[in-house]
Amino acid sequence: MHSEADDVVLSVSGLSKTYGGTKALDDVSLRVRRATVHSLIGGNGSGKSTLIKILAGVVKSDPGGVVTVGGLERRCDQLTPALAREAGLHIVHQELGVFPDMSVAENLSIGRGFDTRVGGRIGWSAVARRTRRVLERFDLDFEPEQTMSSLSPAQQTMVAVARALQDQEDTHAGVLILDEPTAALSASEVQLLLSALRRYAERGQSIVFVSHRLDEVLAISDSISVLRDGRNVETVEAATASPASLSRLIVGREQPPAAPRTPPQTGAPLLQVKALRSGPLHDISFDVRAGEIVGIAGLLGSGRSRLLRALFGLHERTGSIMLDGDPVAVHGAAEAMNAGIGYVPEDRPGEGAFIELSVASNLSATDVRRYWRRWWLHDAAERADARDAVRDFGIKLPSIDAPMAYLSGGNQQKVVVARSLRRRPRLLLLDEPSQGVDVGARYELHRLVERAAAEGAAIIAVSSDFSELAELCDRILVLVDGRIAHVLDGDQLDPAEVTRLAYVPMEETA
Repeated sequence: MHSEADDVVLSVSGLSKTYGGTKALDDVSLRVRRATVHSLIGGNGSGKSTLIKILAGVVKSDPGGVVTVGGLERRCDQLTPALAREAGLHIVHQELGVFPDMSVAENLSIGRGFDTRVGGRIGWSAVARRTRRVLERFDLDFEPEQTMSSLSPAQQTMVAVARALQDQEDTHAGVLILDEPTAALSASEVQLLLSALRRYAERGQSIVFVSHRLDEVLAISDSISVLRDGRNVETVEAATASPASLSRLIVGREQPPAAPRTPPQTGAPLLQVKALRSGPLHDISFDVRAGEIVGIAGLLGSGRSRLLRALFGLHERTGSIMLDGDPVAVHGAAEAMNAGIGYVPEDRPGEGAFIELSVASNLSATDVRRYWRRWWLHDAAERADARDAVRDFGIKLPSIDAPMAYLSGGNQQKVVVARSLRRRPRLLLLDEPSQGVDVGARYELHRLVERAAAEGAAIIAVSSDFSELAELCDRILVLVDGRIAHVLDGDQLDPAEVTRLAYVPMEETA
């Protein structure tokens, strides 16, 4: 732990950013001590991403803010990517920007330029030697010639960190800024990454860590700054904080406890799956009743997302699926939706949202035909329904005409979930329903899912956050090696127990 007397390596003061008439950041300040991990947290729309983009030099701030790195002062509105790097700000974004089909050595060299020989040809021996030195410096135990696709997500993140810091000669210089680095990692990979970051800080590296996951923030941080509605709320020492105290600072109030759920105990199953096979999945059989929320837990590669995609008709599969007693054989999203199946994919930017289109267009995307009148789109009806959805689902936005890109991650997710729920599906498939959203938005999303269940939908939710499954679900199916190895309910719905069972190889459960 470091005292207030320790020198400050990064100081931001008077930073503001206005979009139209909306203040995304309002007189924000930040002080990061040398050789510490300083976490930045806040709800969706709190201004975290805007702050990081300004420090990266890719978004221009309002005039007046000042950033000081290592004693060098610069105006925030004059930062460019080149000036940010020159100042010693090294930023690793959530989208890592790595090239999976290229080698580790090539990925590192793209970040700084290739070593060349006479005539300008690449000196591959020199590239390999320099890569080995970088890998050794950052405790990365793999070879320069390995392709990035052969590495785990956590290892790929650490390569991105090494790429950002490779030309920084002094570990005490500069600041490493990580934006949601654990969003796509499993629990074991999270621990691997956090341990590495903690080692780097102990050697003198200053780190700003942005995350929605409060347990990770508390595990790795020295200090924690909270933003809400674009303003500083408070900076606290991690040793004095708790998940409950941080949640109060993020949302500005106590989160009311969820009403206890009473899972359905009788009635015929709404969904019956028998002997399903698809990719890594083998002999998957289970039922879900109307009004029941069933969680799917498993490690990366266990087949958890594949199961949802197979049920939605996006992957070939064998076996039988019955919905309300009728056999279902869907091939593609259109047939699945016509059969009364809704799906919220894990990859929101790539598959769930049309980022450049308006919120109104995103909400109607799966049901646009209802608004066509002969040769034209009945725009007034589409917009009226969009306004109703915004109200009913608690979506915060400047206008239904605003592009999805203008919304926070939590509100984007609400739009995607609302689009599925507006069709009143009999079966709703949710893949990582609260990935990348803050504690307040997660609470609201869970209430929307519970409301759908109360209205009679059968719901299957996949999450890499086992505490989310324990909180939301009536039962949890644990997938191991592509098979259902365990079924948990009641008092068995404990995140630690789910984690333990997910790591037990299938042969040891026999």
